[in-house]
Amino acid sequence: MKILLAACAATFALAGPARADEALAKKHNCLACHTVDKKSVGPSYKDIAKKYKGEVGVEAKLADKVKKGGQGVWGPVPMPPNASVPDADIKKLIDWLLKIR
Repeated sequence: MKILLAACAATFALAGPARADEALAKKHNCLACHTVDKKSVGPSYKDIAKKYKGEVGVEAKLADKVKKGGQGVWGPVPMPPNASVPDADIKKLIDWLLKIR
């Protein structure tokens, strides 16, 4: 019984931050153009994580892209700038999406 409870607690501990950061993505309307696992208007978060896996300095690069917007990396549809999103929230979102598998 203790093992089962420990496994359940570990599952919820891991799911908690994932839900919180997905909620943050909803709050800032990121999910209007992105989904976790399917291409939408923009690339999926899984595709972004896969593309940038192991790249040094990618967090700063993606934070800049979120803040200023961009075009051409994922196709012709531009990503609008998101200058009103707080830097701390952008950091949390990028850390979250880079861990998605």
